[in-house]
Amino acid sequence: MQTITYFGQMNNKTEHIFIYGPPAVGKTTIAALLAENLSRPWIDLDAFIQQTSGRWIPEIFKESGEEEFRRLESLALEKVVQYPPSIIALGGGALLDDGNRSLVETSGEIILLNAPIEILQSRAQQALDERPLLSGQGPENLRSLLAARQAHYDSFQAKVDTSLLGANEAAWEIQRKLGIYHLAQMVPEYDVRILPGGFEELPTHLTRLACRNPIPIVCDSNVENIYAARISRILEQYDYKPIWISVPAGEKSKSLKTAQTLWEAFLKADVDRKSTVLALGGGMIGDLTGFAAATYMRGIGWINLPTSLLAQVDASIGGKTGVNLPQGKNLVGVFHPPRLVLSDPEVLRTLPDPEFNNGMAEIIKHGLILDPDLYQICQAGPETIRKDLFRLVSRAVAVKVKVVENDPFEKGLRQILNAGHTIGHAVEKASGFSLRHGEAVAIGLVAEAFISVKLGLAHPGLYSDLAHLMRLYELPATIPNNLKIENILEYVQVDKKRSQGKIKFALPVDIGHAEPDVIVEDLPAILEEFSKLPLSR
Repeated sequence: MQTITYFGQMNNKTEHIFIYGPPAVGKTTIAALLAENLSRPWIDLDAFIQQTSGRWIPEIFKESGEEEFRRLESLALEKVVQYPPSIIALGGGALLDDGNRSLVETSGEIILLNAPIEILQSRAQQALDERPLLSGQGPENLRSLLAARQAHYDSFQAKVDTSLLGANEAAWEIQRKLGIYHLAQMVPEYDVRILPGGFEELPTHLTRLACRNPIPIVCDSNVENIYAARISRILEQYDYKPIWISVPAGEKSKSLKTAQTLWEAFLKADVDRKSTVLALGGGMIGDLTGFAAATYMRGIGWINLPTSLLAQVDASIGGKTGVNLPQGKNLVGVFHPPRLVLSDPEVLRTLPDPEFNNGMAEIIKHGLILDPDLYQICQAGPETIRKDLFRLVSRAVAVKVKVVENDPFEKGLRQILNAGHTIGHAVEKASGFSLRHGEAVAIGLVAEAFISVKLGLAHPGLYSDLAHLMRLYELPATIPNNLKIENILEYVQVDKKRSQGKIKFALPVDIGHAEPDVIVEDLPAILEEFSKLPLSR
């Protein structure tokens, strides 16, 4: 029997998601919603048995007994696992058979739904005639059935308690546990996968997406030294021919000049309109490669393989691509979604503390604007959260995906993702990019929380609490002494979120809530006051 070590770790053969659990726990409803979220087909195994046998399940039990039903159930499972990746709702006893369980575990992931007995009894009462194992004694029979199966249900690793969750929330929680998301509001639609050991699975995804040779891979000089030999070996085993295109590491490479270098490299590599380019690296590489792909031959496909924490949780998701101008960041760009985002959280284990903390600024932001539970997770500190990188990355990605799906082209809700960035980008530029992006965002978040307090939108302790959390990750909490406020204000004025001469801020107002489209009239005086606060640098 195969052991699934990580949530989200699929085998090379199929990628089904099986929804399992006791009767009346909500498997069918939640499976249907999950399938809709992931744009996958879904199958209710009991309905499939009824359709293929031409008999209602209570009729099978009555006329032929449970043994015959279990035989039909096993035959049905053997058929459905051969289908394309689907969401499959299983009957409450489908995996009691060792053969069935082994087949399912080697065909995808199992999520066990559970709920207290009182809730299950209430739900079961509403459809007793469809549940032959509960007939006779009615819902009270459920208690003895659960007692007999308790050890079996306890043996499954991935569980979701549905007692306090609506069906939609439960489906979303499953996605967070598995690290599987689908963005459908832009063209092309694409999956975001958080997959430990995911680089080893890269050829499988290239084949699924019908990618063809050659496979251009854009990276920076640092990433090439770390990953080129390994990725080449993985791809060449499956007859893919990687062509490495390296640019100098650092934000200065995110320019029109470097984009031209990529276009010329694509031409030299015989990249045409049906080719797919891979971006391997941090946020700079993703933005640059996506922009080059969007504009080469009026647009070719690309895949994002983020290797930094910052890129995995933020920059790789949402379809934004672009380059910088001397006047500011991301002033030239286009929406051009990748065909796939494949993130391997295991590569983050080797990140030095400053680079890991750089990404934490965006994760803190995600918790601050929309997910109080994620914010609380961050408060545990770096030593604790580095023990479970999969959960950290998946939960942060969930925030970005939810916002982008609700507002793909930044017309409303998506603007909250700019929290901390209006000031942050200006600080980053004013520093000559000597500050990392995450460090600048950390300063921007605290500064904009202070602005929110000054405007009466947030409680007085918000910015100081946020500053404390930044210091926990050795991130700066205020404007460095060597930066001039007038220079920062100059760069704020060319921020791409400017509209009719006004700069619109997305200000945090409480943990889990931000307010978009806020115009700040007295910004110079507020920033000057902020720069004098006794906050650690």
